[in-house]
Amino acid sequence: MHRRALLCCSAILALPMARAFAFGATDWATLKRTIRSRYPEVRQVDTEALHAAFVRGNPPLLIDARTAAEYQVSHLQGAIRAETAAQAVKALAREPKDRAIVVYCSVGYRSSALARELMRLGYTQVANLEGSIFEWANKGFPVYRGTEATRVVHPYDASWGALLDRKLWSMERP
Repeated sequence: MHRRALLCCSAILALPMARAFAFGATDWATLKRTIRSRYPEVRQVDTEALHAAFVRGNPPLLIDARTAAEYQVSHLQGAIRAETAAQAVKALAREPKDRAIVVYCSVGYRSSALARELMRLGYTQVANLEGSIFEWANKGFPVYRGTEATRVVHPYDASWGALLDRKLWSMERP
């Protein structure tokens, strides 16, 4: 993809985030409504349902749509990092298109956008983790740095980080 197209795509993905805060999406309920209305075709799975799948021993394939810096701080166990649909498709090359996949990011915007793209590419069992890693960690569910459990999460930035319990913020500032 050309540099200009990448900048355009980044700006398009950032617009819903800025708009969400402009419309008062500073709380979870408003944020979730905003994401659901922006991505109505994307199925949302809540953190409790995903945690239950881990407890049962059959979690879906997880895709972390965050940056490398965010992923390095912590991620969900077994998650594959893919910021773009092209990266995700490459990572999913050996998986059937009907494989259960849950995509997550910090709060759900980037992951909903990526889930929608995967659906457009023919993946049929794709969902977004509603509340994403912030809500997951806020509820005390485990996050990992590599294969070791940790208690910190990259806060993305100060605005979005307001939705993450402050004691979970990593010392590695955005």
